[in-house]
Amino acid sequence: MTTSDPASSSSLAALEARLAQDLQCLGWPARQWMPPRQADDEPMLDVAIIGGGQAGLAASVALAQLGIRAVIFDRSPAGSEGPWATTARMETLRSPKELTGPAMGLPALTFRAWFEAQFGLEAWTAMDKIPRLQWMDYLVWYRRVMDVDVRNDAAVTGIRPLPDATGVRLDLRTPEGESSVLARRVVLATGRDGLGGPAVPAFVNALPRSKWAHSSDEMDYGRLKGLRVGVIGAGSSAMDSAATALEAGAHSVELLIRRSDLPRVNKGKGAGVPGLTQGHYDLPDELKWRIRHYINVLNVPPPHGSTLRVSRHPNAFFNFGCPVLAIEPKGDGMVVSTPKGDFEFDFLIVSTGFKVDWPNRPEFDGIAAHVRTWKDRFVPAPGDEDQELDDSPDLGPAFEFKERASGACPGLGRIHCFCYPAALSHGTVSGDIPAISDGAKRLASGIASLFYREDFDHHWANLEEFAEPELFGDEWTPALPPKERN
Repeated sequence: MTTSDPASSSSLAALEARLAQDLQCLGWPARQWMPPRQADDEPMLDVAIIGGGQAGLAASVALAQLGIRAVIFDRSPAGSEGPWATTARMETLRSPKELTGPAMGLPALTFRAWFEAQFGLEAWTAMDKIPRLQWMDYLVWYRRVMDVDVRNDAAVTGIRPLPDATGVRLDLRTPEGESSVLARRVVLATGRDGLGGPAVPAFVNALPRSKWAHSSDEMDYGRLKGLRVGVIGAGSSAMDSAATALEAGAHSVELLIRRSDLPRVNKGKGAGVPGLTQGHYDLPDELKWRIRHYINVLNVPPPHGSTLRVSRHPNAFFNFGCPVLAIEPKGDGMVVSTPKGDFEFDFLIVSTGFKVDWPNRPEFDGIAAHVRTWKDRFVPAPGDEDQELDDSPDLGPAFEFKERASGACPGLGRIHCFCYPAALSHGTVSGDIPAISDGAKRLASGIASLFYREDFDHHWANLEEFAEPELFGDEWTPALPPKERN
């Protein structure tokens, strides 16, 4: 990691002063205009955000710009929100360093400004991509300078819309014990696995849990030293896991790759134009499905650097055309059968992505059965079936859930899905770095609109009662009629 020079603290302080001045000029955060609400004498938050990673931070800051108070609840300790310091294993981010991420259009809030203030322009120019842990450091700084209200070590164990549809109760587990809060609206900023968890293939059921891991599991890779390791998959996370195992001293790593070759082009990157960012939600269903299914089918290649990080090891082996046919335990290890032959491993890592999996998230038990999904909305053409897209929630313009059966779960629309499964409805604006600010602004403006409509009577009464004079009656002298003038 780059080391800052002695002047970095003063340079960072100067950047923070510049940012504070920019925020003051913009009136950010805006004046609060939301009426306080209660339910049976219990106060209600305006918005509760679940998840304090980059999406949750961006959502909170966007809401603050519009004068809406938000509180973030995150199950992790401070500084460990999101995957960056825990389960992510890439050396650098996969996105180009120039992308501004959650900076919300504020130059002084960008990673580049933060980095250059500490390490200088020369170091920025020399950098290829942003180191993973340095991105986490930036997010910690972002949270501080934007004064985001994050409650750490607060795991959400239940999400229950109130029967009268006026809010949502969140059940919490904290070091102090069990508690709950009420919020008028809830935002799920819960990341890649936001409505489920790892997509685990059935063949691992043949193994003891101690003999395999998903690439998203928290694990000490030092335990793999000297072991024969198999990695299922060849995406970004598979490469990261394979490289980490090799660097930890694994005897060998065999990548078992179903495809006959690796994809070479990131079609998602090619789709990332402002028209898609702003216009995906308004596309006809068949066009939304076409673009997301096309990207899914072609797959995203692992980054160039991540692949080289694996292939530079002589004990790394890329096995193409090797889908797993069967697994059998053998002694302290296993035998994995493929069309190319049998492999013997001591440990297996499955890098098979994520899926919407409501039963895997008991906090959603109160709403899961009522959420309308795309399989309730759209039937693709034969040959274009896609389970991931079928299971995606059918969301409204403010990322809000819709009921599968009208009236079956009053208040469901007060929960907003600002995580990866929103991609089919809204495009990739709710988690990934490239368009996270655009998504957060859309979410915030949609919530502001819903609040205003809901509270219209309150705002109408305020309008009628508003009596701040612009004129006091002494600014002029009434003119005499012309015939009475000298």
